[in-house]
Amino acid sequence: MLQTLKSLFARDLQKLRREIELYRNEEKLWVAAPGITNPAGNLCLHLVGNLNTYIGAVLGQSGYIRNRELEFWLRDVPRSELLQKVDDTLAVVLRSLDQMTEEQLLEDYPMLVFEEKTSTEYFLTHLTTHLTYHLGQINYHRRLLDSNR
Repeated sequence: MLQTLKSLFARDLQKLRREIELYRNEEKLWVAAPGITNPAGNLCLHLVGNLNTYIGAVLGQSGYIRNRELEFWLRDVPRSELLQKVDDTLAVVLRSLDQMTEEQLLEDYPMLVFEEKTSTEYFLTHLTTHLTYHLGQINYHRRLLDSNR
């Protein structure tokens, strides 16, 4: 299961990186269109903060300290900085998961996130679906706002 999780996180963080790279107009990363409250740049910051918190800090003891509000309030972070954050996050996620054993996946996740305790395996699976959910939003945002029109 650990290998599967590492593979999924690597695949989708690389897709996140590619989506950010594909914006022809960097300014469009920060456009919130009607009905779209979170532009791609903020979703990218949110995913980086989420994974650095729940995998890096909690499981990998990276020391990361999250400021969740800034993930949604910051604007105009340069694309190069977003890409570096994605690359750094991928390294932290893989390093943290490399430190784990399959047996640890069956243990309770060390932090209560939902109303009830979950296994670490369940929570990591949740994080993969959270990543893909927002990745899809970013893809749609890019195609909607950064087209050739």
